[in-house]
Amino acid sequence: MIKKCLALLFLTLLTNACATERVSGTPTLSDQVVAAPAEAFAEGRAMYLYALARLRAAEGDPEGALALLREAMQIDPASPFLHTAAAQVHIQQSRPEEALAECQTAIRIDPAFLQAQLLCGNILMTMQREKEAIPYYKKVMELDPTKEEVYLHVAIFYLKNFEYEQAVDTLKALVKAAPESALGYYYLAKTYEQMRLPREAVTYYKKALDLKPDFEQALIEMGISQETQGLLGDAIESYKVLLEINEANANVIQHLAQLYIQQKRLEEALALLREKGGKTLENSRKIGLLLLELERYDEAIKTFQEILDAEPGAQQVRFYLATAYEEKEATDQAIAEFQKIPKDSPYYVDAVGHLAYLYKEKGNAANGVALLQEEIRQQPARVELYLHLAGLYESMERYQDGINVLKTMDQKLQGDPRVLFRLGILHDKLGQKELSVSMMKRVLAVTPNDAQALNYLGYTYAEMGANLEEALAFLKRAVELKPDDGFILDSLGWTYYKMKRYNEAISQLERAAELSDGDATVIGHLADAYCAVRSFKKALPLYKKLQKMDPEQTTEVADKIKRCRQESGEK
Repeated sequence: MIKKCLALLFLTLLTNACATERVSGTPTLSDQVVAAPAEAFAEGRAMYLYALARLRAAEGDPEGALALLREAMQIDPASPFLHTAAAQVHIQQSRPEEALAECQTAIRIDPAFLQAQLLCGNILMTMQREKEAIPYYKKVMELDPTKEEVYLHVAIFYLKNFEYEQAVDTLKALVKAAPESALGYYYLAKTYEQMRLPREAVTYYKKALDLKPDFEQALIEMGISQETQGLLGDAIESYKVLLEINEANANVIQHLAQLYIQQKRLEEALALLREKGGKTLENSRKIGLLLLELERYDEAIKTFQEILDAEPGAQQVRFYLATAYEEKEATDQAIAEFQKIPKDSPYYVDAVGHLAYLYKEKGNAANGVALLQEEIRQQPARVELYLHLAGLYESMERYQDGINVLKTMDQKLQGDPRVLFRLGILHDKLGQKELSVSMMKRVLAVTPNDAQALNYLGYTYAEMGANLEEALAFLKRAVELKPDDGFILDSLGWTYYKMKRYNEAISQLERAAELSDGDATVIGHLADAYCAVRSFKKALPLYKKLQKMDPEQTTEVADKIKRCRQESGEK
């Protein structure tokens, strides 16, 4: 009995069960050997020497331990356990080649000795000889079909080598042998993710979570997968569950807030950041921006001012504070804050642009022009200053003056897309369509994926009723670049309308109306498309809404309402 206890104690020193939630590609070697029963030794003397070896190992004498184990091997040469124990001592001394040799000897003695097969596989994995490790692991799977970590190491090897079908087969064998393996389902999901089969991935993430509801990594990756499929609502629910498990996960809090913002659920984003986002200045900045977007200007001003009280040099926040005053139409306060932004700040040039507009709003446009002209004299290479001056002229309906400013810059830069785009807009406002189209095409020559230039060209052609196939090509590219831009979808729908492809027009325009916050032009286009397919009951309420929104179109819209009523039989 004493000898048996000594043997178990020594092996306990060398062994711990695998308890980690995730399995890496490289196992921890010291965690693999398990204790042996007394029957593992043919002779009591061998067990006694083994116990002494344990004491030598504990005292820091590995060579003494190995000598005792070799003596025990002479007495009991048919014990694979002794060779496996010697391998473990070599591992502790960072001698993997010697450890491997001992394990292979154990396997030659007894090919069914599971511990040696497992240790061989693990040693080879740590030596980065993964391919050689796989046969040993497969033998372990044959000997003990329930050994979860072995299946996972094999599957991970296949994943690293893009052998997805083998990885799937291995993991399905695992969950068949061990249906309670949350990790098996989790890695199946990851495999399908790499195979670009996100629906299947989500299915297996859910199975992993059924078995282990607090499996945080599975929740995170399922949420990401749902996002890639455009299932933002489902992703939000996944992240909310995750926060119930770990409400302090800052990354998830910020990411969930961003998803709310993408879905225009700004109040929910605001509530989340206020409740769980913490007291950091960065979180306060985000809260201030949400309040600004929600037009809750007094709260935004208070939030930004509190940040500046704590960090007076936060020039970005100063800029936001000034913008909040500007949006509130507190012009004097806005001017005062913009003027506090120093020249060496990256926000200075934009602050000057805002100041110029604010001077105009106060009835002193000449001061705004003079301010920008002076800044251009001091910083002649700053493109943004020319754009601000041209924009100021545009707001004053001095379109040719804006063109002259930008032409000067275009000659210097020879093709800056920002300058070319604004030139296109200004030429259009002067009714110079050909010049406008020419400028937009120059934009695309420099930046072929400029969604706004593609949209502008497509919509311009649609309005002109010319080059509609080319317009359609431009707008399809723009939608690929910005699939959730309501105004680009409106342009695409309007082009289909001009091509008399009314059902396709309605499909795009309905989506555009959802995304554009009730823009009058979009509503008018959708109403016209409904009329074209004689859906007068759908068109009529849109025309009535448009009549209230856009008084300038009262006569034209009234005529359309009259026609709708006549066609639908409504009095």
